[in-house]
Amino acid sequence: MSEHYFTAQPASDGERRPLRTHLAGRAVEVEVAGGIFSPGGLDKGTAVLFDHVPPPPAAPDQKGVYLDLGCGWGPIALTLGLLAPEAQVWAVDVNERALDLTRRNAEALGCDNVRTALPSEVPEDTRFDLIWSNPPIRVGKAVVHDIMSTWLPRLTPGGEAWMVVGKNLGADSLQRWIGESLPELSAERMASAKGFRILRVTRD
Repeated sequence: MSEHYFTAQPASDGERRPLRTHLAGRAVEVEVAGGIFSPGGLDKGTAVLFDHVPPPPAAPDQKGVYLDLGCGWGPIALTLGLLAPEAQVWAVDVNERALDLTRRNAEALGCDNVRTALPSEVPEDTRFDLIWSNPPIRVGKAVVHDIMSTWLPRLTPGGEAWMVVGKNLGADSLQRWIGESLPELSAERMASAKGFRILRVTRD
C-alpha cells in the first residue's frame, strides 16, 4: 500500500503549499501537502473523469446528496460543490490530512456545502444521488471490493456513480465484479481515454 492511504495527521503550516489549478471551469488556488494522493496537483485519472462525466444537476431546487469517495485534497468534492451549490457534498477519505486539506480548500472557495468525514462518520442511513470517485485501486482487490460493497449500494433509485479506473489496474475486471457481486446495480463502460476507463454504475 502507498503511504497516502494511511491515516496521517493534518499538515502543519510549513508542510502546506499553494497550488494553482482549474476546477469547475475556473482558475482556483488550493492548498496541498505531502502524505496524500496526488499532492503535486490534479492527477491524470481525475482529469479524465472531469473530461467525460456529465455535470451534476445545478438547478436551485436540486438539493441532492453527492459523494466524493477518496477525496484527497478535494478536487472532485470541490468541483461538485462549485457546480451544484445547493447539493450536500460528502468528501470521504481515511486520511485525516486529506480531509483537513479538503476542508480548508472548501472554506477558501466558499463551498460551504462540502462536508468532510471519515468513512465511519457518515451516517449509515445516508443515501447518495451521485457519486464521483477516483477510487484507491492500488490498495488491493479485496479492499477495493469492500469499498465498492459498502458505498455503491447506497445509491438512491435513479442515482449514478461515475468512477475512473486505470485500464491496467483492473478496470474491466472491476466492472465485471460489480455486475456479478452487486446484482441490484449495473456497471457499464462509458469511455476510454489515456489509459483509463470511465465506469458508470446505476441501480436497477
